[in-house]
Formats: sequence, C-alpha cells, structure tokens
Amino acid sequence: MELEAQETGQALAVIERVLDGIDHLQRTRAPDLELLDVLAAAVRVSGRLTVLTQRVAAEVEASRAAEHAYGTSTVTWLADATRLTRREAAALVRAGEDLARFPAIQRASAEGHVLAQQAQAIMRVLRDLPEELPQPAFENAQSLMIEQASQFNAVELGRLSRHLLEVVSPELADEAEGKRLEREHRVAQRNRHLTFSRDGQGSVLIRGSLPIVSAEPLIRIIDAYAAQQRRALEVLDPLAEVPSPGMRRADGLLSLVQRHSLEALAPSHGGDRPRIVVTVSYDKLLKRCVDAGLVSSGEAIGAAALRQLACDADLLPVVLSGSSEPLDVGRTQRLVTPAIRAALEVRDGGCVFPGCDRSPSDCHAHHLKPWWQGGVTALSNLVLVCPHHHNIVEPGHDPTAQRWSMRLDVNGVPETIPPPYADPTQRPRHHARHSRHPASQVSGEDADVPR
Repeated sequence: MELEAQETGQALAVIERVLDGIDHLQRTRAPDLELLDVLAAAVRVSGRLTVLTQRVAAEVEASRAAEHAYGTSTVTWLADATRLTRREAAALVRAGEDLARFPAIQRASAEGHVLAQQAQAIMRVLRDLPEELPQPAFENAQSLMIEQASQFNAVELGRLSRHLLEVVSPELADEAEGKRLEREHRVAQRNRHLTFSRDGQGSVLIRGSLPIVSAEPLIRIIDAYAAQQRRALEVLDPLAEVPSPGMRRADGLLSLVQRHSLEALAPSHGGDRPRIVVTVSYDKLLKRCVDAGLVSSGEAIGAAALRQLACDADLLPVVLSGSSEPLDVGRTQRLVTPAIRAALEVRDGGCVFPGCDRSPSDCHAHHLKPWWQGGVTALSNLVLVCPHHHNIVEPGHDPTAQRWSMRLDVNGVPETIPPPYADPTQRPRHHARHSRHPASQVSGEDADVPR
C-alpha cells in the first residue's frame, strides 16, 4: 500500500503511537517462523531509524540549529536533551556527516537494504580507496559494496577493501595495498594507548590499543602464561570455578606481573621501587589488623585481598592514632627474607597444592597461621602456593566457612586439607613431588592432571 510522504516529525509521531500500541503478549503465541520474521523485521526497522537519526543529527549540525536556539553545540545539546553520553552524541553526528558524503550508501541504508553498522563499514572501505581512483570506478565501488551487504556482515565487509580495488581498478591495487598497510601502521602507532580505570565495583578496567607488530610479542607471552595455568582445583573440587579462556588470559597477565615483581625488574618510580602503602587506624589494627585497609590511592580493598598481599610483599606500614596522627612508620623490609625464601623453594619445589605444577618463582610465600592471628614469618609457618591457590587457601575470619586449608605434617611436609563438601573424610593430600610412595599417596582424584 502506497503511503503519502509525511513530514519527518509527523512520521516519527506516528511511529511512536504505533509502538505504544504493540500487543507484546501476542508474540508469545506466535509460531516459530512468524516470530523469527518479526525479529528480522525489527532489526531492519531499527536500522532504518538509526540511519534517520544520524541524518537528522548531521542536518542539525550543518544548520547550527542548537547554536541558534540554545547557544550551544549540537553534541552538547543532544547529550543533555536525550541523556546520551557526549561520545554517543558525537558518534551520531559523525555518522550522519559520513552518510552525506556517500549518497548511494545513504539511500540504500535509508531504504533498509544496508544496516547502519554495514554502512559504517562500507564507508570505511570507500575512504581507503586511492584518491586517484576515477569517479566512474568509485561509483562502481559503491554499487558493489551495496550488493555485498546482502551477503556479508559489517566485519566481513570491512575486510573487502583489497578485493574491491582489484575489481574496480586492478592496476592500482598493489600500490594502494602497500600504502594502506603503511598508513594503518602509522595510525596504529599514533593511536597506541593503555588506560586503567576503576569501575567502582572492585575491578580495574584495562583498555588499550597497540600496533599489531608490537602487540604480537605481548599476546604470545600472555598466552604462554595462560597455557601454563593448570587448575588442579578443578579436578579436586566439584564446586570450583572453571575459568573461561578470557579468565586464563587474565591470570596469564597477572602471572607475568608476578614474575616481574619477584625478580625486581621494575624500574624505580619516584626514587624507589613500586610498593604498596597501607594505612589503617590504630584501633582497627589492634582488633582485626587490616580490615578496611586503603591503598595509597585511597581505593578501598577487602581485608582478604590485603592479607594475601601481606604474605609475601614489601610493605610500608603507616600506623595512625584515632586523630590520624602517625605513631610509627616501619622500615621497608622483606617479610619473607631471602634466606627463608631460598629454603622454601628447596623444600617445596613450587606450589604445594596437589596437581599444580607452578614453579617456585611463580609462587607466593603463604603464612599457614596468618600474621593477623599472630603467625610468625618462619619456615615452619610458610608454604609456597601459586596466586590462584593462594586465594583458595588464605584463611578468612568466618569460622563456619568451608575452605581448603594447608599445614605441615609430622615430617614437616606440606599437606592440603579439603573442605567437607569436596571430601567428607577430609583426607590430607600431598603434592606428588613430596610423596614418598606415589602409588599410595596420590590417587586418581588428586593426580597431576593437566588442565
């Protein structure tokens, strides 16, 4: 049915009224094929509306309407009026301006033949074409990319730049490809960055960009550490979390940092090696020692994480009175001395959790009786555990919590005690490297199984 052309504002008002009148419950009764058709139509309509939004944003920018009416920029007004972020508002304006430069792409996306994401990918490819490309060849390139949009998604379309040039102008393809690669490398080098931001929920978000050539060595190193991760706990504990590939890569990065820290490879920063400065009140130090500790940046961290750091780290204790006056600033010292550390490495040979094969250099020195409980820094109160298993066996303040624990047996050999849910008998487990009788000490359930 042919509809009369409507003014944009009126058409959008009609669309809103139609959306308000949708019977959402009807979809629950729709046959499968009909429901799939509805989803496909919703994606198509959403894409057309997105393109319309982009076009209007670019027209507002070109007309300087926001400046005339409110004395502000389009981006500022749009962010305030619609609760978009400034980044999102600016992206709308830029996308609309890009569409205006490519009329064929704008028309195809407005008609629903090309999704908004596909349009952006196509325009990136077209912008990469050589400036010396003749106009007929350029228009042919637009038509070919619009045709390809019926078969390929945005990512796949973005990879067609070389193929496109080979079709529309083979004589320029080789030279243009070389220039493109050089240009991409220069841009990647110029745009390299690495940022850390706290999300306010106990995590630090890492975001960055590196040129491919520079990133490859880092990727290989992290992947090597990730591949080294062997989760003995996954074999022994039925409730243990099974890490995803992304989690293993995150652990690999932390292992790289741990190795770097243990070997003291970091350059001086502010005249000294990087260290953690923990500030605690005197009363809380007496009561629960490091509960509610703060790192030097003022970011609150949990006591369990802080206790783990205290097991084998350089600390600068700053003890404050109730009036926040410094009472004592301790001398920076290694809580685990080099001599004790060397003896631990000889005795334990690596992480002592059954089934783990992390080397001594990858391990923390874990206090069996925590320092906050009066535990001493002595060989008789220490074992080596990797960062992953350190988190598993670090004691908490809740006496009812079922956790894995460690101790030294009568012969001074480290042994691991499972919680009742993992083993109702709580039979002590020895690492295979400490077992005098491997056949009897290491059963199938705690064998060293690579993960």
